[in-house]
Amino acid sequence: MSGKRLLAVHAHPDDESSKGAATMAKYVAEGNRVKVVTCTDGRRGDILNPAMDRPGVLENMIAVREEEMARAVAALGVEHEWLGYEDSGLPQGDPLPPLPEGCFALQDSEKVCRDLVSIIRKFRPHVIITYDENGGYPHPDHLKVHEVSMMAWEKAGDPDYAPEIGEPWTPLKLYYTHGFILRRMKLLQKLLVDRGQRSPYEMMIKRWEENKADVMDRVTTRVECSKYFAQRAAALAAHATQIDPAGAFLASPVEDQQRVWPTEEFELARSRVDSALPETDLFAGITGTGTSTFQGAQE
Repeated sequence: MSGKRLLAVHAHPDDESSKGAATMAKYVAEGNRVKVVTCTDGRRGDILNPAMDRPGVLENMIAVREEEMARAVAALGVEHEWLGYEDSGLPQGDPLPPLPEGCFALQDSEKVCRDLVSIIRKFRPHVIITYDENGGYPHPDHLKVHEVSMMAWEKAGDPDYAPEIGEPWTPLKLYYTHGFILRRMKLLQKLLVDRGQRSPYEMMIKRWEENKADVMDRVTTRVECSKYFAQRAAALAAHATQIDPAGAFLASPVEDQQRVWPTEEFELARSRVDSALPETDLFAGITGTGTSTFQGAQE
């Protein structure tokens, strides 16, 4: 396997490092092209790492997150493109406040789809990774990513859709990334507790259990990528405003993660090729270099 192309569509800078990062690094190392599209600038992200809560950071959040993203991209070896929209932020309160005028979540979905189709037609991915119908979690930007990704999946290969933005290209498979697996967190927590160490997983586990958010029963594809967990950790650490070194993302040593859960998980949501489930490879069933011929998606 070599020379395939994978496009991962994400809402904010840092999402690519917590969802499928080691898989992307693996495919790059094996000679494939991988591109991350980041839809928003991350301007409304909170500072979640106390060490970064200092003068000059919040005031320059866009520039800071651009620098963080550049370091994460370098750690993973992927290509990258900004879609250019404004972070919507995560509304909080009761009742919820309105979303900021002009933000990504309020954009016309047809316009965003057109922007994404333009990238798809230029990059010509065989596989697209995006979020499920719940956005992974119901952040308004994640929900918008799901909506426009599904639209672009249908339209990118249609010669009658916006021919002026590029030659049609039909992606062959579309996956939802499932980066937060309850069983994985419980195993990692047990290792820490058995050693007498503090576990930062407790609140996440409680929230996942209360919301019945374990998505393992939806997983169709598990990619063994433990060799690339160190690159994943480096990419996460690059997003210093968003990732607290003492928090759940970096709490467990790479060696523990490799031992108890050496895979990353995905759900095959759409396919135009045949592949047997369960899978161990996002490119399973894809031969040659793909097609630019328009086809309807298999359900």
